[in-house]
This record gives sequence, structure tokens and C-alpha cells, in this order.
Amino acid sequence: MIGRASEGNYKDGLDNNKKSPWNEVVNETMFNSKKKGSYNNLSMEKKMMLKIQNENLLPKGGGSDQPSLEHRVFLLFFLKKEKANVPKYIFKHMIKTLKESQLNNRT
Repeated sequence: MIGRASEGNYKDGLDNNKKSPWNEVVNETMFNSKKKGSYNNLSMEKKMMLKIQNENLLPKGGGSDQPSLEHRVFLLFFLKKEKANVPKYIFKHMIKTLKESQLNNRT
């Protein structure tokens, strides 16, 4: 559908667990620190990349400026110029969003 091969890095099942080994790697790349920074600590380039990601590739629900760990790992692949499995990320995100919307309609 998007004309991109379904190959490259993909990390699944990442929640916002503070003990995840991905936190340090992502924080070092995005915030130049081992500790998690805030949206305000991002460079203009990273803010733009995050905005493109949130509005076009993996739209976020809710009003939080803070990206989830999954969103940050996805962005990490682009910042490091690593090949990411974009179609798989988009498809999994669509399925997750659909499930969440169905659960919200039932409650």
C-alpha cells in the first residue's frame, strides 16, 4: 500500500516500562542523556520528525506530548538511519488503535 518492502527492524510489545533496556538507548539518542527528557528538550529536527510520525505514520490519540516508548523506538530507527519495518509498524498501530476504540465503545 505504501510501496515499501516489509523488512527491517521492528520491536513489538514495548510498553512504557521504566526498566526496559530500550529506555537508555532511546534517551541517549533523542535527549543526549541517559535520563528521559521532555518534549522541550528535543532539538528542532527531532521535534519535526516526531510531529511527522505522530500525524502521518503512527497517529497518537490523547493529548500527551510525551511519545510512548514504542513511538520513541520507531523514531530512533530513523534518527540512526536504520532500516525500519514501516508497513508492520503502521499495520500493528492500526490494529492496536482499532482494539482500543472498540474497548472504549463498550465501557
